[in-house]
Amino acid sequence: MRLTKLEHATLRLDESGDTLLIDPGSFTTPLDDLSSVVGIVLTHEHGDHWTPEHLDRILRAAPGTPIFAPAGVAAAASDYEITVVSPGDSVTVGRFSLRFFGGEHAVIHSSLPLVQNVGVLVNDELYYPGDSYAVPEGVAVDVLAAPVGAPWLKLGDAMDFVLAVKPRRAFGTHDMTLSVIGRNMHRQRLQWATEQNGGEFFELDPGDALDL
Repeated sequence: MRLTKLEHATLRLDESGDTLLIDPGSFTTPLDDLSSVVGIVLTHEHGDHWTPEHLDRILRAAPGTPIFAPAGVAAAASDYEITVVSPGDSVTVGRFSLRFFGGEHAVIHSSLPLVQNVGVLVNDELYYPGDSYAVPEGVAVDVLAAPVGAPWLKLGDAMDFVLAVKPRRAFGTHDMTLSVIGRNMHRQRLQWATEQNGGEFFELDPGDALDL
Protein backbone atom coordinates (compact mmCIF):
# COMPACT_ATOMS: atom_id res chain seq x y z
CA MET A 1 0.00 0.00 0.00
CA ARG A 2 1.31 3.44 -0.92
CA LEU A 3 0.46 6.51 1.12
CA THR A 4 0.67 9.97 -0.42
CA LYS A 5 0.47 13.02 1.83
CA LEU A 6 -1.42 15.91 0.27
CA GLU A 7 -1.91 19.40 1.67
CA HIS A 8 -3.03 19.77 5.28
CA ALA A 9 -5.09 16.76 6.44
CA THR A 10 -5.65 14.95 3.15
CA LEU A 11 -4.21 11.49 2.62
CA ARG A 12 -4.35 9.27 -0.45
CA LEU A 13 -3.86 5.51 -0.17
CA ASP A 14 -3.35 3.25 -3.19
CA GLU A 15 -3.47 -0.53 -3.05
CA SER A 16 -3.62 -2.91 -6.05
CA GLY A 17 -5.41 -0.39 -8.26
CA ASP A 18 -7.84 0.90 -5.61
CA THR A 19 -7.65 4.35 -4.01
CA LEU A 20 -8.91 5.57 -0.63
CA LEU A 21 -9.10 9.28 0.19
CA ILE A 22 -9.16 10.70 3.70
CA ASP A 23 -10.27 14.24 4.60
CA PRO A 24 -10.14 16.23 1.35
CA GLY A 25 -10.71 19.70 2.78
CA SER A 26 -10.50 23.40 2.09
CA PHE A 27 -6.72 23.74 2.49
CA THR A 28 -6.09 21.04 -0.12
CA THR A 29 -5.70 21.82 -3.82
CA PRO A 30 -8.11 20.16 -6.31
CA LEU A 31 -7.47 16.43 -6.56
CA ASP A 32 -6.87 14.55 -9.79
CA ASP A 33 -6.43 10.95 -10.99
CA LEU A 34 -9.63 9.96 -9.23
CA SER A 35 -11.14 7.20 -11.36
CA SER A 36 -9.75 4.48 -9.07
CA VAL A 37 -11.31 5.90 -5.88
CA VAL A 38 -13.34 3.25 -4.03
CA GLY A 39 -13.95 5.05 -0.75
CA ILE A 40 -13.77 8.36 1.10
CA VAL A 41 -13.32 8.82 4.85
CA LEU A 42 -14.27 12.12 6.50
CA THR A 43 -13.19 12.20 10.12
CA HIS A 44 -15.42 15.14 11.09
CA GLU A 45 -17.47 18.05 9.80
CA HIS A 46 -15.02 20.97 9.79
CA GLY A 47 -14.33 22.52 6.41
CA ASP A 48 -10.60 21.88 6.42
CA HIS A 49 -11.49 18.17 6.28
CA TRP A 50 -14.16 18.16 3.57
CA THR A 51 -15.75 20.47 1.03
CA PRO A 52 -18.63 20.00 -1.42
CA GLU A 53 -16.24 20.94 -4.23
CA HIS A 54 -13.89 18.08 -3.40
CA LEU A 55 -16.72 15.57 -3.01
CA ASP A 56 -18.33 16.65 -6.28
CA ARG A 57 -15.04 16.34 -8.13
CA ILE A 58 -14.41 12.87 -6.73
CA LEU A 59 -17.94 11.65 -7.41
CA ARG A 60 -17.86 12.90 -10.98
CA ALA A 61 -14.73 10.83 -11.60
CA ALA A 62 -15.87 7.82 -9.55
CA PRO A 63 -19.70 7.83 -9.31
CA GLY A 64 -21.23 6.01 -6.39
CA THR A 65 -18.10 6.08 -4.25
CA PRO A 66 -19.13 5.43 -0.62
CA ILE A 67 -18.40 8.12 1.95
CA PHE A 68 -17.77 7.02 5.56
CA ALA A 69 -18.15 9.59 8.32
CA PRO A 70 -19.69 10.22 11.74
CA ALA A 71 -23.29 11.40 12.09
CA GLY A 72 -22.24 15.05 12.39
CA VAL A 73 -20.87 14.94 8.86
CA ALA A 74 -24.05 13.31 7.58
CA ALA A 75 -25.98 16.27 8.99
CA ALA A 76 -23.56 18.88 7.64
CA ALA A 77 -23.28 17.19 4.23
CA SER A 78 -26.96 16.33 3.83
CA ASP A 79 -26.78 16.60 0.03
CA TYR A 80 -24.56 13.51 -0.05
CA GLU A 81 -25.17 9.88 0.79
CA ILE A 82 -23.07 9.23 3.89
CA THR A 83 -22.50 5.86 5.52
CA VAL A 84 -22.44 6.77 9.22
CA VAL A 85 -19.67 5.15 11.24
CA SER A 86 -18.89 5.28 14.95
CA PRO A 87 -15.99 4.21 17.18
CA GLY A 88 -15.84 0.42 17.22
CA ASP A 89 -17.19 0.00 13.68
CA SER A 90 -15.31 -1.90 10.98
CA VAL A 91 -15.98 -1.83 7.24
CA THR A 92 -14.30 -3.06 4.10
CA VAL A 93 -14.26 -1.14 0.84
CA GLY A 94 -12.28 -2.35 -2.15
CA ARG A 95 -8.81 -3.36 -0.97
CA PHE A 96 -9.15 -1.43 2.28
CA SER A 97 -10.27 -2.52 5.74
CA LEU A 98 -11.27 0.38 7.98
CA ARG A 99 -11.56 0.39 11.77
CA PHE A 100 -12.84 3.45 13.60
CA PHE A 101 -11.80 4.87 16.97
CA GLY A 102 -12.26 7.94 19.15
CA GLY A 103 -15.56 9.76 19.17
CA GLU A 104 -14.96 13.47 19.84
CA HIS A 105 -12.93 16.31 18.35
CA ALA A 106 -10.23 17.73 20.61
CA VAL A 107 -11.33 20.82 22.57
CA ILE A 108 -10.57 24.10 20.81
CA HIS A 109 -12.18 26.38 23.41
CA SER A 110 -15.05 26.18 25.87
CA SER A 111 -16.98 28.71 23.75
CA LEU A 112 -17.05 26.34 20.77
CA PRO A 113 -19.20 23.22 20.59
CA LEU A 114 -17.56 19.81 20.47
CA VAL A 115 -18.19 17.84 17.31
CA GLN A 116 -17.98 14.14 16.57
CA ASN A 117 -14.67 12.83 15.22
CA VAL A 118 -13.45 9.37 14.27
CA GLY A 119 -9.91 8.15 13.94
CA VAL A 120 -9.37 5.53 11.25
CA LEU A 121 -7.05 2.53 11.05
CA VAL A 122 -6.50 1.41 7.46
CA ASN A 123 -5.48 -2.19 6.68
CA ASP A 124 -4.21 -2.53 10.26
CA GLU A 125 -1.22 -0.43 9.18
CA LEU A 126 -1.96 3.31 9.02
CA TYR A 127 -3.68 5.18 11.84
CA TYR A 128 -4.97 8.72 11.43
CA PRO A 129 -6.78 10.21 14.45
CA GLY A 130 -8.50 13.10 12.70
CA ASP A 131 -8.61 16.09 15.04
CA SER A 132 -8.10 14.15 18.24
CA TYR A 133 -5.60 12.37 20.43
CA ALA A 134 -7.63 9.15 20.40
CA VAL A 135 -5.25 6.24 20.97
CA PRO A 136 -6.28 3.00 19.21
CA GLU A 137 -6.09 0.76 22.25
CA GLY A 138 -4.77 -2.73 21.66
CA VAL A 139 -3.38 -1.88 18.21
CA ALA A 140 0.28 -2.05 17.19
CA VAL A 141 0.43 0.94 14.83
CA ASP A 142 2.85 0.60 11.93
CA VAL A 143 2.44 4.15 10.56
CA LEU A 144 0.94 7.11 12.43
CA ALA A 145 -0.28 10.27 10.72
CA ALA A 146 0.32 12.66 13.62
CA PRO A 147 -1.24 16.16 13.63
CA VAL A 148 1.42 18.84 14.08
CA GLY A 149 -0.51 22.11 14.02
CA ALA A 150 -4.07 23.24 14.80
CA PRO A 151 -6.06 25.71 16.93
CA TRP A 152 -6.70 22.82 19.31
CA LEU A 153 -3.14 21.49 19.36
CA LYS A 154 -0.60 22.00 22.11
CA LEU A 155 2.77 20.60 21.06
CA GLY A 156 3.34 18.81 24.37
CA ASP A 157 0.00 17.03 24.01
CA ALA A 158 0.90 16.01 20.45
CA MET A 159 4.18 14.60 21.72
CA ASP A 160 2.39 12.66 24.47
CA PHE A 161 0.00 11.27 21.85
CA VAL A 162 2.90 9.92 19.76
CA LEU A 163 4.53 8.51 22.89
CA ALA A 164 1.28 6.72 23.77
CA VAL A 165 0.72 5.24 20.30
CA LYS A 166 4.34 4.04 19.92
CA PRO A 167 4.28 3.84 16.10
CA ARG A 168 6.99 2.06 14.14
CA ARG A 169 6.89 4.96 11.67
CA ALA A 170 5.27 8.40 11.85
CA PHE A 171 4.90 11.58 9.84
CA GLY A 172 3.30 14.95 10.44
CA THR A 173 -0.04 16.02 9.03
CA HIS A 174 -2.64 18.78 9.67
CA ASP A 175 0.09 21.34 9.07
CA MET A 176 -1.15 24.13 6.78
CA THR A 177 -1.79 26.51 9.70
CA LEU A 178 1.94 26.58 10.54
CA SER A 179 4.76 28.68 9.16
CA VAL A 180 7.72 26.79 7.73
CA ILE A 181 9.69 27.51 10.92
CA GLY A 182 6.83 26.37 13.14
CA ARG A 183 6.22 23.22 11.10
CA ASN A 184 9.88 22.23 11.24
CA MET A 185 10.03 22.84 14.99
CA HIS A 186 6.94 20.72 15.60
CA ARG A 187 8.23 17.98 13.34
CA GLN A 188 11.46 17.84 15.33
CA ARG A 189 9.55 17.37 18.59
CA LEU A 190 7.37 14.62 17.10
CA GLN A 191 10.50 12.99 15.70
CA TRP A 192 11.92 12.91 19.22
CA ALA A 193 8.70 11.37 20.55
CA THR A 194 8.66 8.74 17.79
CA GLU A 195 12.26 7.77 18.43
CA GLN A 196 11.70 7.23 22.17
CA ASN A 197 10.03 3.92 21.35
CA GLY A 198 12.41 2.97 18.53
CA GLY A 199 10.31 4.41 15.70
CA GLU A 200 11.33 6.42 12.65
CA PHE A 201 9.89 9.82 11.71
CA PHE A 202 9.47 10.91 8.09
CA GLU A 203 9.24 14.53 6.91
CA LEU A 204 6.59 14.32 4.20
CA ASP A 205 5.60 17.38 2.20
CA PRO A 206 2.56 17.52 -0.11
CA GLY A 207 3.00 14.96 -2.87
CA ASP A 208 5.55 12.87 -0.98
CA ALA A 209 4.80 9.17 -0.67
CA LEU A 210 5.61 6.37 1.74
CA ASP A 211 5.30 2.65 1.02
CA LEU A 212 3.59 0.77 3.82
